[in-house]
Amino acid sequence: MHPVLLEFGFFKIFTYGFLVATGFFVAILLGASRGKQEGMGPQKIVDLCFYSMISALVGARLLYIIVEYEYFMAAPLEIFKIWKGGLVFYGGLILAVAVSIIYMKRHDLPVWKVGDVLAPSIAIGQAIGRWGCFFAGCCYGVKTDAPWAITFSDPNSLAPLGIPLHPTQVYSSLNAFCIFLFLIWLAKRKTFDGQIVWTYGVLYSIGRFILEFFRGDDRGYAVEGVLSTSQFIGIFVFALSVFMLFNMSRKKAGVSTR
Repeated sequence: MHPVLLEFGFFKIFTYGFLVATGFFVAILLGASRGKQEGMGPQKIVDLCFYSMISALVGARLLYIIVEYEYFMAAPLEIFKIWKGGLVFYGGLILAVAVSIIYMKRHDLPVWKVGDVLAPSIAIGQAIGRWGCFFAGCCYGVKTDAPWAITFSDPNSLAPLGIPLHPTQVYSSLNAFCIFLFLIWLAKRKTFDGQIVWTYGVLYSIGRFILEFFRGDDRGYAVEGVLSTSQFIGIFVFALSVFMLFNMSRKKAGVSTR
């Protein structure tokens, strides 16, 4: 659509970068606010969000580079042009979770309680950031005759031009926003710590698995022509999330009946 938001001579502000940064900013504000409501020091939550944000960007970029290694071997300088798009969410999630756990252990923060606080922030951050993908043209969909198809025309777009495509970026944004609303609703009714963050894992992995069938961009396959990299990782995320929810709820029920 409009990859460049503002341009002043040689200086450009890319829409993708602006919206991804906005998503992170909103996520941090929400996380700090919810952390304060839960009796946690807002500064620790802000610091945690900052480290998570940096590690998420690094992890998301690294997984994209691994998936598209042939392209980056031919053009290594493209590795640093993150404003053009090219982030794989699961890569960011994996590294951000690892860094966050280390931070929480060092600062004596309750892991599952903090996870419940931050899970809605991740979802709303995704909902905003995916619009950056839409304007940049990355993460585009397959060709479709659907009346809501999107046709990209900007020569700077990363999507194929002049072809009606599924607006998968919009689908992803709406999916994340619906997850956000559900998690906020569930947060007021949760029965054990960890319920929100693992529910997020279940919902996101299901939504992402389905959305991958509508994607048309080259994003790599774990099983060629069958499962994309994100679908493959999503299967494990779903299985782990269901297991953790079942195990935690059973332990909670066991404690409450004693």
